[in-house]
Amino acid sequence: MGIFNWKRLGIVSGLSLALFAAGCGADEEEADNGSTTTDEGTEEAATIEGQEIELAYVEWDTEIASTHVVGKVLEDLGYDVKLTPLDNAIMWEAVANGEADGMVAAWLPGTHAAQYDAYGDQVVDLGENLEGATIGLVVPEYMDVDSIADLDEQADQTITGIEPGAGVVAAAEQTLEDYENLEDWTVQTSSSGAMATALGEAFENEEEIIVTGWSPHWKFQAYDLKYLEDPEGTFGEAEIIATMVREGLEEDMPQAYQVLDNFHWTSEDLEAVMLDIYEGTDAEDAAAAWVEENADLVAEWTEGIE
Repeated sequence: MGIFNWKRLGIVSGLSLALFAAGCGADEEEADNGSTTTDEGTEEAATIEGQEIELAYVEWDTEIASTHVVGKVLEDLGYDVKLTPLDNAIMWEAVANGEADGMVAAWLPGTHAAQYDAYGDQVVDLGENLEGATIGLVVPEYMDVDSIADLDEQADQTITGIEPGAGVVAAAEQTLEDYENLEDWTVQTSSSGAMATALGEAFENEEEIIVTGWSPHWKFQAYDLKYLEDPEGTFGEAEIIATMVREGLEEDMPQAYQVLDNFHWTSEDLEAVMLDIYEGTDAEDAAAAWVEENADLVAEWTEGIE
């Protein structure tokens, strides 16, 4: 990723600035302290400008939106930002082994439980960036069923899932064991995009469909949906979305580390970006528009850097 090459370049640039300032008449006290006549903002710009940072994410609508927003903020600070979509497990592995610098896409404690068990001790956990996330089985409001325990012949006894290995899919597969009435049911895996397409087509034709769902998600703004009650508790309680970074990021890129550590927003913030993308806005443009419209919140993430 060129992290250490950029770091060396930053050190050389910093030394050059110090020599220049000394030649321009820095006073003895400044020279003794090793400081320069450049202001703090200029020194930070010399450190940040051109440094490459890579953020990994899983291609869920939530993570596409959040990662592009954080990426835009880092880009505006001067970083050369690379956003890399990966499978769940590979995303975690990439941050753990340093191939990626971080991600804002860790669903805990349930959805990414297996990945956290495998890699949690190899990454730096910066805590939640969004609280109150939920997973479960979702149906259109017009369907006459309110609980997983009451399912029988709906939707051809099929649950439409997303990517194999996703926590919400694993939980849906577990329902087939936890609920006697689902003995003959199947979970059909696909992708988050394919699931959303199937949901939209079913909703348009007022057909029965049961999908693996999570919120925040734009589908709850686009369609009248409901979670099925889960009396067995297979899907667990509300979750958080957390930020994880590689070891050593704080030392290598302290300003980027600060932004990622400070990043925190609400479901309403996230769904606003997601809905723009769903309605056809490019992810980069949707993120840029949100950043511009929410300058006060972004200023909290970047406090002291600009």
